[in-house]
Amino acid sequence: MSRVALVTGAAQGMGAAHARRLAGRGMTVAINDIRPGVELDALAEGIGGFAVPGDVSDPGECLRITDAVAQRTGRLDVLVANHAYMTMAPLLEHDEQDWWRIVETNLGGTYHLIQAVLPHMRARAEGRIVVIASEWGVTGWPMATAYAAAKSGLIALVKGLGRELAPEGIIVNAVAPGVTDTPQLQVDADAAGIDLADMHARYAEGIPLGRIGRPDEISAAVELLADFELAAVVGQIISCNGGSTRSRA
Repeated sequence: MSRVALVTGAAQGMGAAHARRLAGRGMTVAINDIRPGVELDALAEGIGGFAVPGDVSDPGECLRITDAVAQRTGRLDVLVANHAYMTMAPLLEHDEQDWWRIVETNLGGTYHLIQAVLPHMRARAEGRIVVIASEWGVTGWPMATAYAAAKSGLIALVKGLGRELAPEGIIVNAVAPGVTDTPQLQVDADAAGIDLADMHARYAEGIPLGRIGRPDEISAAVELLADFELAAVVGQIISCNGGSTRSRA
């Protein structure tokens, strides 16, 4: 049977691109988003996969989702933790409950997902975990303190788990996208009080490549890190940002 991948946050944007890319590599892809929907079902049908909706910020849901994938396919080889939640506000004006929701979804959700997939990967003595971090987890960003803190936490998580799990044949890495053309940018535009096209142009000014990223470019990096022929890359953060930062993270 083909390898099986679970991609979270896959109803649109980067997650959908990752799912299509891995399906194109011959994997059976289970796609997750927080709730059922037409977009999720259409993508699943289009790539020959299946949908497993659920809220990954809930530890019980993480177990249900991963067990459902393994029960249906008999295995779970690859996790792409792509889910995200972000709002923007000055620190002292940011609702505290929402601030922690951002952390619990981005960092906590990935933590619980990895806990849930590990038994399935350990049963086969191999696996690939690809975490979608963010350039903002390296640099920080004004009005996005919770999101940047959560993504920074993901980078540390990947570095630690990369070392911890490599002896078991379970390889953990991350992709840290820079600004990328996804629906998430509407949040940025709304916070800045400008339209989406102007937001794209404003971000592009600080990128040596001269434009923001595309989802398919990020998914190409995900495909590389999900490759079972590549085991020497461990606990690394692949920066896909058009040259806007040249971090040693």
